[in-house]
Amino acid sequence: MLEIKEKAIFIADSHYPHHGNAFLELLKKLESGEVETSQLFLMGDNFDLLFGYNDYIQTFSHEAIVLLQTLSKKMEIHYFEGNHDFCLKDIFTNMNVYSRDVQPIMFKLGDKKVAISHGDKYAAGFGYDFYCKLLRNKTMLTLLKPFEKAIIDDRMRKLSQKNICHTFKGFEKRVEEILKHYQDADLVIEGHFHQSRIIGKYISLPSLACQGMVAVIEEGKMVFKAL
Repeated sequence: MLEIKEKAIFIADSHYPHHGNAFLELLKKLESGEVETSQLFLMGDNFDLLFGYNDYIQTFSHEAIVLLQTLSKKMEIHYFEGNHDFCLKDIFTNMNVYSRDVQPIMFKLGDKKVAISHGDKYAAGFGYDFYCKLLRNKTMLTLLKPFEKAIIDDRMRKLSQKNICHTFKGFEKRVEEILKHYQDADLVIEGHFHQSRIIGKYISLPSLACQGMVAVIEEGKMVFKAL
C-alpha cells in the first residue's frame, strides 16, 4: 500500500486562475525550494477548468501547467482529478493521476488505512454521475473540438463569476452518507466541498481559493495551515 510521508502537502480546490494566484505562487515556492516537500497531493479542482485532448484550454493556465510538469520530475506527485480538472494523464505524464472512476485510492499513514478522493464520487446522484462520465469521454471531447473556442470561452467567463466559497448547511448529514462507502478506512481525506473541517474520521480539506490554506502532515497528523 502507498504511504503518506511526513511533510506531505495536500492542495485542494485552488480554482486557478479565476479565484486568485495562490496556487501559482505556491508552485513557485515549491520550485524555488522556499517550501519543501517530497510528496505532493493535488486533490482536484486546482484548475478552474482543465482537461485533456485540448490545447486551447491549456493556454489559460500555461505557467502553472509548466511548473507542475517541472516539479513532477523531481518530486512524487499524486493528482486526484476533480470535476473541474480531468483527463489529465497526457498533460502530466510524470505524475500518478487518478480519474474519478478509480478513486478512492488507499494509502497508509502510520498504522492507519487512509482513503483519498477528490470528494465528488459518493452521495452525488445518478444525474451527476452520468454527466461526469459524458464529460470525461474522449470521443465526446473530440467531437466538440470544432466548437471548442466558443464553448470554452463561454464556460470560462461563467466560472470566473461563480461564488465558490460558502458554508455547506447540513454538511454533517452529507458526510454521514459519504462514510457509508468507507467502512474499511480509518481516515477519509477529501476536497471538493471547501469546508476545512474534521468530522470524526472524515477530513474535509481546506480550499486554497476559499480558506487560503493547505493540509500538511506534521508528526504523523494532518494540520491545516497557510504556506
